[in-house]
Amino acid sequence: MRVVSRFAARVLIFVCLFVMGQTAHAGEKITIAAAADLKFALDEIVVLFKSTHLADQIETIYGSSGKFHTQIQQGAPYDLYFSADIFYPRTLEAEGFAASKVQLYAVGRIVLWSPSRDASALTLSDLADPGIQKIAIANPQHAPYGKRAEEALKATGMWEKIQSKLVYGENVAQAAQFVQSGNAQVGIIALSLALSPELAKQGDYALILDKLYQPLEQGFIITRHAVDNSLAREFARFMAGKDVRAIMARYGFVLPGEAK
Repeated sequence: MRVVSRFAARVLIFVCLFVMGQTAHAGEKITIAAAADLKFALDEIVVLFKSTHLADQIETIYGSSGKFHTQIQQGAPYDLYFSADIFYPRTLEAEGFAASKVQLYAVGRIVLWSPSRDASALTLSDLADPGIQKIAIANPQHAPYGKRAEEALKATGMWEKIQSKLVYGENVAQAAQFVQSGNAQVGIIALSLALSPELAKQGDYALILDKLYQPLEQGFIITRHAVDNSLAREFARFMAGKDVRAIMARYGFVLPGEAK
């Protein structure tokens, strides 16, 4: 009986260790809600992060900063929130929806982009050309890049002249897709998207003067949902690393502490 008991105890220990090993192997999980301008840069950053976190799961959802802001207020289970306008995460922090301070991670730029015209020579005044029938921007009501496009057009007196030509994407990535598909001839989109491998091989771009619109300061928070999620905090720290900064700079983002 004593031998059997010892055997049973060993089996029980083995089972416990196996279960613990399986749990460790499963890793942790985070869900990131991110502004659409981060699509290509953040995809690369996640791949880099996962190279040392093989067991961890990272889901990234891209969309409108304003819509994510509302969803988090309504209890959406996002662990980190990257916004193209730092105003949104600051509001969430003030309302108690954040488990961290707001971190400035970049300043974005807007450009004129087109695969069918030489966009490198375009200016905002050229958008009045009758040959340009549709112009795509993100929806200014909830997408920061759309709001900045509106500001730039109004600052140059072009808003009233071309407003009837505008088609609105739910976010800046969808605005770019409208131009890619031919549903618009020109788009006012994020520099980070224009520099992506996919769009760079299709068209050219021209920077829009940043004095024509409010700075696109971008910030992120760890949300209240992730208050006890150590992986979320680790990813937040990872964002400050030199490898991440190099990726962000390659996509045209102006980084904290660096001049334009």
